[in-house]
Amino acid sequence: MNNDLRDKLQHLVFHKPYGVLSKFTDDEGRPTLASYVDVPQVYPAGRLDMDSEGLLLLTSDGSLAARLTSPSYKVPKTYWVQVERIPQEAALSQLRSGVVVKGRRTRPANVHLFSEEPSVYPRPVPIRFRKSVPTAWLRMEISEGLNRQIRRMTAQVGHPTLRVIRVAIGSIQLGTLAPGEWRIPNLTEIQGIFDPASRQNRVGN
Repeated sequence: MNNDLRDKLQHLVFHKPYGVLSKFTDDEGRPTLASYVDVPQVYPAGRLDMDSEGLLLLTSDGSLAARLTSPSYKVPKTYWVQVERIPQEAALSQLRSGVVVKGRRTRPANVHLFSEEPSVYPRPVPIRFRKSVPTAWLRMEISEGLNRQIRRMTAQVGHPTLRVIRVAIGSIQLGTLAPGEWRIPNLTEIQGIFDPASRQNRVGN
């Protein structure tokens, strides 16, 4: 793509709050992006489930959106995931090798157990809490986007997901952006999506 044309395109990094749909309209009157973003001609490149949070890229660039949503490009997406109970190495190894979700095996995931709880914004609706059941946080990086994939993967290894926060898409990171806020990414971040070499600089590496 011509660099002059790319400069004219609009891109927004948005921190989607919990309980908000990844679209601008909804026939059922549920919360949408329209309550937070008043920028014309930008649309979500991919989606986050209503009960998931974190980085959502909005763009007017169809080629960028296609690259982010097509599994053939294998753009990595990184999540912080709170699960029930503390996973043992066997469960983590299963996730790293890929698990069967709805009849198909997922691609291997890059998974690490946090040694301590990461600093995250509070959620308006608290997670379900059971005093007798501890929780743990995982950093999970996947390169595909099956429906509710993170939740189904952790459930498959015996650790139901309580909270999902997407913190990176390829070279674009959520950083300290607060829920409901957005920023304009810099050119390096956008070019990094088109440059596979930039994946060496993924969050947490």
